[in-house]
Amino acid sequence: MLEYISAPEAAKKWGISERRVQKLCEEERIPGVARISRMWLIPKDAKKPADRRRKEQPLPTPQDRGKSND
Repeated sequence: MLEYISAPEAAKKWGISERRVQKLCEEERIPGVARISRMWLIPKDAKKPADRRRKEQPLPTPQDRGKSND
């Protein structure tokens, strides 16, 4: 049987707001999520979904910092 955590517990675990967790649940971005009345149940072993709002860009190397954009 799967173990579940609540949205506030997932928010604390993942370091994001409870509202953001709720939106991820609404968007079906967390596999295995279930809703009972007004409470979201998130599988305890669920991974935090990637944030599609941001593009991950590589960090500049020391050599890149000295280059101009000309």
